[in-house]
Amino acid sequence: MATLVNGQPNHEPLEITLVDMFTKAQLDRYARHIILPGVGVEGQRTLLASRVLVVGAGGLGSPALLYLAAGGVGTLGIIDADTVELTNLQRQVIHRTPDIGLLKTESARQAVHALNPEVKLIPYPFSLDSHNARSVIRDFDLVIDGSDNFPTRYLVNDACVLEGKPLVYGAVSRFEGQVSLLHALSEEGMGPCYRCLFPTPPAADSILSCADAGVLGVLPGVIGSLMAVEALKALLNIGTPLAGTLLHYDALAADLQRFTIHRDPECPGCGEGAITWEARDYETSCR
Repeated sequence: MATLVNGQPNHEPLEITLVDMFTKAQLDRYARHIILPGVGVEGQRTLLASRVLVVGAGGLGSPALLYLAAGGVGTLGIIDADTVELTNLQRQVIHRTPDIGLLKTESARQAVHALNPEVKLIPYPFSLDSHNARSVIRDFDLVIDGSDNFPTRYLVNDACVLEGKPLVYGAVSRFEGQVSLLHALSEEGMGPCYRCLFPTPPAADSILSCADAGVLGVLPGVIGSLMAVEALKALLNIGTPLAGTLLHYDALAADLQRFTIHRDPECPGCGEGAITWEARDYETSCR
């Protein structure tokens, strides 16, 4: 806060405080955040100290990782067991043509480092399963699920519920996408989890993958960016989060719709009668 010298505001104390907290390079890099109401010095310090896990370095994870790194989220975990393929490059913008054949975690690490060398990236070049999901997730403040399959979505959701972590959910198909903030506190209390929306997995032959259905290349960029917005809002505790709300985007109609979603007291994931972790068979039940 500025002090008064001879009746005039003196901003020197604020500048000294800023210099003490940040390097000159950091002040320049994050200047547009620091001047924002609701973010400021303390907010940027919060981001630098935050740890976010991004599940999947694909179409949704790519923009989320890039914008979180650019915004100064200090530690980013990235889980992906795949390597970069030519078919990925139409929408997975964190990867480049020379990266074909590289592990996606390594390609993403290089891109994040080039954008913001201060960000610590922790690669997990393997698939989540019931043996490792909870131990990985518990080390982070928030999880972004950019996965493209139902076994992983249910696994990540359940691990977040049991570890008490908020979860940013997103999905895309063809020309449509959706995003929500799940298992997060709001004014109404704890919000719904993924199983509150979809208690049981769909039949294996009822949902087409991106490889079968196709997806407009820019669509994951839109949804992934919205996921990054929700993550930053949650970390900074600003704005109105999408807790209890499913945001649906129709690219062809240029239409956004909001749907209210409620926590199910009987939810098998977060309700009173939730099944135990050991009883959940993700590989067989979600395919």
